[in-house]
Amino acid sequence: FFVYKRVMYFNNLVKASNSIAAGNFDLVIEEKGKDQIRVLARNFNNIKNGYKRSMDEQIKSERLKTELITNVSHDLKTPLTSIINYVDLLKSKELSQEEKDSYIEILDRKSQRLKVLIEDLFEASKMSSGAVNLEREQVDIAAILRQTLGELDEKINQSSLIFRVNIPTEKIYLYLDGKKTWRVFENLINNALKYSQPNTRVYIDLVELESNVLFTIKNVANYEMDFDPEEIFERFKRGDKSRNTEGSGLGLAIAKSIVELQDGRMHIEIDGDLFKVVVEFKKTQPLPKEGLLLN
Repeated sequence: FFVYKRVMYFNNLVKASNSIAAGNFDLVIEEKGKDQIRVLARNFNNIKNGYKRSMDEQIKSERLKTELITNVSHDLKTPLTSIINYVDLLKSKELSQEEKDSYIEILDRKSQRLKVLIEDLFEASKMSSGAVNLEREQVDIAAILRQTLGELDEKINQSSLIFRVNIPTEKIYLYLDGKKTWRVFENLINNALKYSQPNTRVYIDLVELESNVLFTIKNVANYEMDFDPEEIFERFKRGDKSRNTEGSGLGLAIAKSIVELQDGRMHIEIDGDLFKVVVEFKKTQPLPKEGLLLN
């Protein structure tokens, strides 16, 4: 009887492996006993789960690639179409000087928009390939955040948003690239300015802990947040699916890449209509420039 059960179990393993080979990745093989056959069953399950994850990632990658092409085409086409139309209008001899000046001003604005899109795309490409030179040194991250807020002060005052900012008065030194860390803060604050519900609050906090420093920014979103928080980091991906606001959709992806290149972490938390970004930097010391001596 024991031999019969073993043979039947082994036959079931063979049938299960054939089913998996045919593409049934939802099948779970029962792991029984304590001998090598149980190990074989566990290995089948591990291989199946690994292959299923790989297939899911590939499907997701293909979907995101399609979305990327669609979004890039949309975001580049919009200012290009406007530029072409206004150039055609400027060819008219019946335009007054005032109309010409107005059209030239619009052309300048649309051209700058196109320039920013291309620069962001180029920067995102460099980030994803790792071809970025970091100039890391001991910098005061609190001062960098204050500087960023100062440079965006006009935009903040022109908006209907109320900013609640909490930055420690003492210096907080971290081993970072100051310019690129400024870019992270600029991208995240601009993101809040673009996508916040009017007349709501934006909360910015910088907190020093024992082993790390946390930067958080949270705002009330002006769009329906029915998306995977991790997918918003994909290039040209936006939470605002209508794409009515100006922006390349690259800001969060660039910010996350900069943070991770500096050994930090960045993630998004969503609670109802509250959108929160958390950036974490470790308190690490730089290695000596001469490196380590190995015996």
